[in-house]
Amino acid sequence: MTRFRFVMSSLGPLSGPVLVVGAGPAGATAARTLAVAGVPVCLLDRSAFPRNKPCGGGISARVLRRFPYLEHELGSIATHHVSRLYLEGPRGESTLLKSDRPAALMIRRVEFDHLLVSLALAAGAELVTGAEIVQARAEPDRVVLDARDGRRFEAPSVIAADGVHSVIARRLGLNAGWPATSVALDMMEETPRTTLRDLDPSTLWVAYGAGRGPATDGSGRRAAEGYAYVFPKRDHVNVGIGYVLSYYRQSVDEAPYDVQLGLIDALRRRGVLAGESVQRNFTPFLIPVGGPLREPGRGRVLLAGDAGGFVNGFTAEGIYYAMVSGDLAARAVLDSSPDSLPTLARRYRRACHYEIGAELRDSVLLQRYLFADCRRIARVIEGAGCEQGITRLVLDLAVGTRGYRDVRRRVLARSPLLAGRLVWERIRKKVLPEGRAGTRIRTVSE
Repeated sequence: MTRFRFVMSSLGPLSGPVLVVGAGPAGATAARTLAVAGVPVCLLDRSAFPRNKPCGGGISARVLRRFPYLEHELGSIATHHVSRLYLEGPRGESTLLKSDRPAALMIRRVEFDHLLVSLALAAGAELVTGAEIVQARAEPDRVVLDARDGRRFEAPSVIAADGVHSVIARRLGLNAGWPATSVALDMMEETPRTTLRDLDPSTLWVAYGAGRGPATDGSGRRAAEGYAYVFPKRDHVNVGIGYVLSYYRQSVDEAPYDVQLGLIDALRRRGVLAGESVQRNFTPFLIPVGGPLREPGRGRVLLAGDAGGFVNGFTAEGIYYAMVSGDLAARAVLDSSPDSLPTLARRYRRACHYEIGAELRDSVLLQRYLFADCRRIARVIEGAGCEQGITRLVLDLAVGTRGYRDVRRRVLARSPLLAGRLVWERIRKKVLPEGRAGTRIRTVSE
């Protein structure tokens, strides 16, 4: 058995080396933050880079304000900016939002993730590939990780960014599994424009309540708990449709690729797309959309990205929040000392709550509130076209000129009825929870 051990520094356990598991946006960002600060960091991943990753590949442009070093580095990969957003509801209502500056950044994960890993390595991080972690245990002075091939890794602290099925979260009792109401099955393909193309590459196209099954409450008002999208890239197009997993199991009687073909056929008939789907470019995957875990860390272990549930429950955007959570996890470690170990996880949780926690919790409330009634989605979409003040605030958030707390306060001041309904949803969620992490979910193949 090959054994890797990081020797603790003489300054104490938390000032010593750090293991970061998972080299996606959360893990690579965490590794870079630590390496820039001069902390020895080892980045573990089961894959070699560059590697592909199923994902829509859209990021709100505020990522460039939060991580200013990206502005220069993105020139090395195929990047596409969009400033137009087309929104559509389940009954055909629609609106087109236009920003006077780029509001979203379109990337390919195979290139973007490789770029982030390269930045971490340039800062001094070490990358170990082929390391599929299958066991984890916490000891009084370190965390021990075992890989499938027999290698062992030890370090005083660990940042686990190992995805929606986080082995570390499961082995250490931080998350026994997501309930089916808290994950979405996203079915998408990323295909070159020479084969499948969007007819308006300047616009990001999104439809909410995109249904393939009957209303689930018998009233005809409940929207399908899903979304469809067309994300234009520079040389590719991403087309996909996603559903909350519990809804997919109950209401969609089609295999994932058949759902994808139905979506592409419908979009061709409407003149949104042209060309053909390519099945080898199609990948279904799960996204946590139930909000961050109540406990995204314990002891010497912090969870970042999908592993901690840091995904917007309404838009399903995860890359921005993954990078933020990875950066905050790294900074929590940097700010810790041997005497402050008991508060490491609490410090991280508070930092996440302050920067992105309220935003992500509200996104879940919004998701559940809007999908409960088609008319609510229609009002939001129609209002986005009419309420220019609110639209401006939302676009300011997307480009990063306003923070979420400021936008939330101003939007709710303009919409007291919505404020009241969100308060009710928060109360209802606490009193009548729809599901708890800990219930194992089956994958599609099961």
